[in-house]
Amino acid sequence: MKIREVKQILDAEVLCGNKLLDDEILFAFGSDLMSDVLAFVKGKTLLLTGLNNQQVVRTSEMADLSAIVFVRGKKPGKDVVELAAEKDIVLLLTKYTMYTASGKLYVKGLEGVSID
Repeated sequence: MKIREVKQILDAEVLCGNKLLDDEILFAFGSDLMSDVLAFVKGKTLLLTGLNNQQVVRTSEMADLSAIVFVRGKKPGKDVVELAAEKDIVLLLTKYTMYTASGKLYVKGLEGVSID
């Protein structure tokens, strides 16, 4: 699924990374625990989270994630947006809860990360 499709499905606002919206993602992972992201996620994955600090971007960079969706309308500060832009990570903002956003993406065919 292209990040552009995620934007449409979640009625999301692009905070940075417009030029990367046609990049492909293979999986999604929802978590507010960055240790879980590091343990279970690798590349071409979309992270859904309610955390909106720089650690989310730094963790995403380490795990080679393509994009972050901030759920529940939680808008990150300018420093977070600038760091993500510097690291070529797309940031999206949706009003949906993590549960609802995950369900909408799953119904449209985006699989979750397998943790086995």
